[in-house]
Amino acid sequence: MLRKGLWALLSLALLLPGAFAQPGVFSKEELLKYTPEWKGERFPDGRPKVPDAILQRMKKVTLEEAWAVLRDAGFAHQYEDGWLSIHPDKVLVGRALTAQWLPGRPDIHKVIEAQGKKDGRIGGQNAWPVDMLQPGDVYVCDHFGLKQDGPSIGDNVGNAIYAKSGNGIVYNGAVRDFRGLEELENFTSFVRSYDPSHHFSTSGPRLNSTMIGINIAIRIGVATVLPGDVVLGMAGGVIFIPPQLAEKIVKASEATHVRDLFGHQRLREGKYTSGQIDTKWSDVIERDFWQWLQDNADKLPVPKEQVQEILRDRSAQR
Repeated sequence: MLRKGLWALLSLALLLPGAFAQPGVFSKEELLKYTPEWKGERFPDGRPKVPDAILQRMKKVTLEEAWAVLRDAGFAHQYEDGWLSIHPDKVLVGRALTAQWLPGRPDIHKVIEAQGKKDGRIGGQNAWPVDMLQPGDVYVCDHFGLKQDGPSIGDNVGNAIYAKSGNGIVYNGAVRDFRGLEELENFTSFVRSYDPSHHFSTSGPRLNSTMIGINIAIRIGVATVLPGDVVLGMAGGVIFIPPQLAEKIVKASEATHVRDLFGHQRLREGKYTSGQIDTKWSDVIERDFWQWLQDNADKLPVPKEQVQEILRDRSAQR
């Protein structure tokens, strides 16, 4: 049903070019329509803008913690792995700006190229979404896994992405100039493969891909991604978090981290056994934890206001 709906939107865009700035680009109204649960700030184009402070705190969240909250909320198709990583020792966090390619088709390609020129877009199609990036964005692109003659990102486009966003990419396709991309210190990225070739995106017999959508709902492997989703990537896996769940995931993660700090400390002190800590805590341990939180509120590696919230929740339960 979702796939049919997306193709209906793309077909409408191709038949009615005035409906979007370019075929397959969600208008502000469309972005508002398809992200109704986000009540916070948005970019001028309507894309959800999760606050920078939440993104910063998201860097300490594990994939398992994020997955658990998403699963409980009914989002079962937000994780994808099997990536080739650039800077695999680092964490990627940012707001998704999406793009989608299809295997090249000259008739559609000419229509899109003409509309792009009319709209004032500069350069090849692979540059169009890059020009739209904002600081903190992650360019999330489905290039249908194309490898040979597929890379639309090399060190030049990579530098442009990095200059615009200060961030890396999630790219379902091959990149080129891998060494050059590695030189970008914080270009933490997840791509499918490397290939020394490059894509052909001009009409003709060598045309191999056409960019059919920007800032639309896309598929990355088995995951569905919407513009404005929070991207969390580490250790070879990437999870895409609907913006309305980002703060909830951060808070749940911080609560878990605080409880882990307490539990580990008490285990080192020999006050409790592993059997007592690695299960539902008794009332005695819960009271000890509550007092420990009060005593260490200013020393813990989470925002003080989050510690106070945990304390308030604990007080309400008493």
